[in-house]
Amino acid sequence: MKQVLFYTRNQCGLCQDAKITLKLLQDELGFEIKEIDIDESDDLTERFGLMIPVVESDGETLQYGQIDYFTLSKRLHEKNR
Repeated sequence: MKQVLFYTRNQCGLCQDAKITLKLLQDELGFEIKEIDIDESDDLTERFGLMIPVVESDGETLQYGQIDYFTLSKRLHEKNR
């Protein structure tokens, strides 16, 4: 499959939960996760500061904030067709 971008930051509880969900889906669908810490870039902090965690694929935001397995799974399966 393709690469999924995962925008995150340190000490983010929602990010930790989202990472677990992403890993479960990675096992199922076989995509690569590229984790990006938004605190390492002012541009990314400005772009995603209040939205994180953010899951993106092919330039499209699939889900942000509260990441849930069902919704993200559905979106990733649609991208995988």
